[in-house]
Amino acid sequence: MASLAAMLQERGYEVAGSDEAAYPPMSEFLAAKGIGILQGFRSANLQPVPDLVVVGNAISRGNPEVEYLLNFKIPRTSFPAAVSDFFLRDRTSVVVTGTHGKTTTTSMIAWALQRAGREPGFLIGGIAENFQSSYGLGNGHLFVIEGDEYDSAFFDKGPKFLHYLPDLAVIGNVEFDHADIYPNLEAVCVQFRRFVNLIPERGFLAVGADSACAVEVSRGALCEKETFALEGEHDWSARDIRLEGERSCFDILHRGKLYCHVRLPLFGTFNVRNALAATAVLRRAGLSEDDIQEGLEEFRGVRRRLQFLGEIRNIRIYQDFAHHPTAVRETLKAVRAAFPRERLWAIYEPRSATSRRNVFQHEIAAALCEADCVVLPPLFKPEKVPEGDRLSLARLVADLRAAGRSVWNPDGVASIIDLVCAEARGGDVIVILSNGGFGGIFEKLPAALRQGAV
Repeated sequence: MASLAAMLQERGYEVAGSDEAAYPPMSEFLAAKGIGILQGFRSANLQPVPDLVVVGNAISRGNPEVEYLLNFKIPRTSFPAAVSDFFLRDRTSVVVTGTHGKTTTTSMIAWALQRAGREPGFLIGGIAENFQSSYGLGNGHLFVIEGDEYDSAFFDKGPKFLHYLPDLAVIGNVEFDHADIYPNLEAVCVQFRRFVNLIPERGFLAVGADSACAVEVSRGALCEKETFALEGEHDWSARDIRLEGERSCFDILHRGKLYCHVRLPLFGTFNVRNALAATAVLRRAGLSEDDIQEGLEEFRGVRRRLQFLGEIRNIRIYQDFAHHPTAVRETLKAVRAAFPRERLWAIYEPRSATSRRNVFQHEIAAALCEADCVVLPPLFKPEKVPEGDRLSLARLVADLRAAGRSVWNPDGVASIIDLVCAEARGGDVIVILSNGGFGGIFEKLPAALRQGAV
């Protein structure tokens, strides 16, 4: 919502907003843009009456501003509908979807286009380091957007990506997620099928061929379609993947023939896969092999996606947004491959609606087994999940210990920091995994380790 507010202001609209408790970094971002934030929700915030109210998907009936706008029939829309109406209708829309890898793939595409002089617009669910921003209006005809399958607003329970008017699209993978709004995997697949049905005949779709559900939901596509996967006979694949430090080096193959060689300044085979998806779209958008190669090789990643926080006392610390078991597993495997002889720590916060549920009780244990040492805080807001549906931390601890891992379950961030400062040793690699603020641990842990080094 903050990015949309800034985009609308750049387009010349007068923008203000309400939040229950605006806090950094978004409060500082909006203040720097001169966009006013009204703390707390009240009907007076809608006086004088605005021309349009954009309602976020965290807002529900009973909110005083919602009740006021309904009572007085004030024009309202959802976040994705506003993005579509104000920024996509006169552009060629590039929509990147899938359970994993959306943010990085969207950022790769946007950056390669920008570097090639195409001046794309973009909207990303994270801060792309090349842009130092999550959005850009651009002057070119392409607009690259991350397509989220989460719902749109209290009055529109469909996924955001159904609003984004796809011309060029990616479905990277499809797995069960968002257990608070989807009852099962089939319910997720239904929405992706609807998305595919929106791509025009003249459009293009890149599909992750190693995701059975992605392949299945894409079968009804009437547009040109290409597949990508790390291995196998697909339109796009990779060969000779190897690590040079923290850089992934590999050949990109197009229908079995060498397309280009890439030295991607990121590690993890999932990032190689993201690069294949980006390449498929960029070629369709008209970029040359050289432009694609150079764009990927100058890509600097996305904040909080395997982001290096620092090395203190010979202990390397990374942070990552992973919370779904697949993302946790692939992130830890990537770090293990980069540092095969070091002791690997996973500090994992089950924070998302899905990760706090026991639907992935076994899967998250298996994913965390990629680490040697695992630290688990108390469950985030357990009261928001029915007791019978909650992830059992006691069972998770027991399963990890049975697998031979060192496991701790401290009572909060301060205790986690004390534990790590006492137990970590030179050579260790620590990965902090959370899709939220995690009590400021990303800043507090490195600071505590530095203090201990003095």
